[in-house]
Amino acid sequence: MDIKTTVTLNNGVKIPILGLGVYQSPPGGITRQAILDSFEAGYRHVDTARIYGNEVDVGRAVAESGLPREEIFVTTKLWNADQGYESALDACEISLGKMDLEYIDLYLIHWPVEGRRLASWTAMEELLAKGKCRSIGISNFMKHHLEELLEKAHVVPAINQIEMSPYNYLQRKETLNLCESAGIVIEAYSPLTKGKKLKDPRLVEIAVKYGKTTAQLLIRWALEKQYVVLPKSVHKDRIIENADVFDFSISAEDMATMDTFNEDLATGWDPSHAI
Repeated sequence: MDIKTTVTLNNGVKIPILGLGVYQSPPGGITRQAILDSFEAGYRHVDTARIYGNEVDVGRAVAESGLPREEIFVTTKLWNADQGYESALDACEISLGKMDLEYIDLYLIHWPVEGRRLASWTAMEELLAKGKCRSIGISNFMKHHLEELLEKAHVVPAINQIEMSPYNYLQRKETLNLCESAGIVIEAYSPLTKGKKLKDPRLVEIAVKYGKTTAQLLIRWALEKQYVVLPKSVHKDRIIENADVFDFSISAEDMATMDTFNEDLATGWDPSHAI
């Protein structure tokens, strides 16, 4: 279970450092084929969510791949409407059923829903104890959400999955620092800024220096930060291109330059404003 390397989470579980995100990948054959293409390209990590509507496709691709289940790392997420203690327990069973899996490698609270996230975390801890999940974590939790959770949690989240790129790096620094001090690994979603910054002349200039695309440069930037990275594509050539990032490193000087690209960019709803 390795596309070049893995990261060891705080409970000892190993997660491949590069994964395929399937956000907005349409349910049906396109998503299933994209996942199979990713497996062929060496990926062993798929990130879905109940709200994406394609958990069934993830399960089918896992079954059709011919790969041993233990070699594939599957993440899904608890949606907002399912948050709360009992409803979270039920939602996990529904996701397992849709994917036809005995366990989820990583189960995340998708968003920090006010008034329900702590009860949801209690359920997550129970699911972990029962073996329904190998690891549990959170998504879109900023510093204030995480501080609240850590005060009550019996299990420290293994992962915090947040939107990460050079274009919001400084804005997220307090959250990143807290995660590092608590032993929580960062997962970077939308590392390619949903395409919004791929033609940024500053980025292009650095990418040319390394003979790489700007997409590859953004993925490598996140890898250099030791984040788990989740680029999304349903196109086989892009899936392969996004994995071709392990034959170069970005210099400290260029990393520092990219860190200054911060524009407080959020390509979707910004959780920084959530209570």
